[in-house]
Amino acid sequence: MKRISFITAILLTAAQAVLSQTPADALRYSSLDVGGTARYMGLSGAFGALGADFTTTSTNPAGIALFKSSEISITPAINVGTVESMYNGTSGLDQRSVFHLGNAGIVLASKLKTDPKKSGWRNVNFATGINRINNFNFSYEMTGTNTTNSLLDTYVAAANGIDFKDIEDDFYGDYAFDLNLAWWTYLLDFAYPGAVNEYISPIASESSKLQTKNVDATGSMNEYVFSLGANYNDRLYLGMTLGIPLIRYYETAIYTEENISNSDLKYFRIIDQLETSGTGFNFKLGFIYRASDWFRLGAAFHTPSWFSSMKDYWKVTMSSEFYTPDPDGYTLYKETSPTGSYTYKLQTPMRIQGSMAFIIGNLGLVSADYEFADYTTTRLDASDYSFSDENRAIRNSYTGAHQIRIGTEWRYSIFSFRAGGKYFTSPYQDNLNDGSTFGFSGGAGFRQGWFFMDLAYAYSNTKQDYYFYNIGGIASNPVNNTIRRHNVLLTVGVKL
Repeated sequence: MKRISFITAILLTAAQAVLSQTPADALRYSSLDVGGTARYMGLSGAFGALGADFTTTSTNPAGIALFKSSEISITPAINVGTVESMYNGTSGLDQRSVFHLGNAGIVLASKLKTDPKKSGWRNVNFATGINRINNFNFSYEMTGTNTTNSLLDTYVAAANGIDFKDIEDDFYGDYAFDLNLAWWTYLLDFAYPGAVNEYISPIASESSKLQTKNVDATGSMNEYVFSLGANYNDRLYLGMTLGIPLIRYYETAIYTEENISNSDLKYFRIIDQLETSGTGFNFKLGFIYRASDWFRLGAAFHTPSWFSSMKDYWKVTMSSEFYTPDPDGYTLYKETSPTGSYTYKLQTPMRIQGSMAFIIGNLGLVSADYEFADYTTTRLDASDYSFSDENRAIRNSYTGAHQIRIGTEWRYSIFSFRAGGKYFTSPYQDNLNDGSTFGFSGGAGFRQGWFFMDLAYAYSNTKQDYYFYNIGGIASNPVNNTIRRHNVLLTVGVKL
């Protein structure tokens, strides 16, 4: 199993953390922001009491019961993610654009042969397809000068008390991904002649050094859905979904310290590569009640998602260059760890949703959704490791978070115009980090006979702090990151 040596540091970082199987990873795969059709995104996802949109298979599956006819739709989308960073007075900016599938699905409506003049079940509908429920495509460039400490100070603190032979010979064990590499690239040395378990680094803490970290992350969470919805008397709509979420996450992080004053070390660099994949399942139950022609209520319950076989693969490459050659004439050193792998389990929080909608005749509507998820209930587990420290850190550092979405749609002839806004509270306790998100959206569409098309733009803004390291009182200042997402979606569909 991968050694979890930097739990605190990773917990305090933004979503893109280098090491895996940590509280930050659990939060990354538990925090959802469902994408979907352009109509859904145009209203910022405030669809819980509206229905008749394929995306509701992943939010309130009762919405499937409101379809009166079968349809097929597909939503290609473009996502542009930008990250603005500020570290010790130096700014950084990076951007990543990706083309992806927002969703694709089919709804099959089946009308029941019941007397419309009597109470009874009117139709039973089935839907299947895929929705994107999270996006991991971002690039970070974080850089600034530090005159207080170095990442190598954390290596020294971790190594002190360990016999150098245990570090030097450990190519595949506890120290294979950090201390062993640092030893063989001469980033750790004996504190004094004759020492065997006390160390120093070639960088004095008070030295000025330029610290830079570039993070390139790709991947997504997509959910395959199988949904049933039933309509009772055109008043009560019930639905359920079996969801199968798929996680694919890839990250390359490059950390460098250079321009080092008062040191023979020219620079050192650490390249971390991480790949995570997993498949899980969950269930969703929901209802919509049409209290009157102008008012609807909705609610949904999502079980946790259970991932029984999360798989991580990781590798670390460490290099250093000195000004003064060693006795053999070398100044450059480079070491690469073996490829680590581990299989573990993840349980994400359950979710509760409530919603309401006001229908203004054939002119338009206003809707609002609320969602709650308690991130302290996220759990990591494995057959050969309890993750007790990590799960305790989750309970002590995360909290319950709230989502509010508001949307409106207005119609003119065959055209519709939409707008919406959303706000997510921070999942962190006691201002440990920010993590709150706000966003807005807009869109338009038209429906003519058997064909419809919708276009939407959605924007979100998240602020999060990222720590290069924060271990045992040795901490960099936080990098203040502002993460912005721009989504453009086009839905094309046909009624069958």
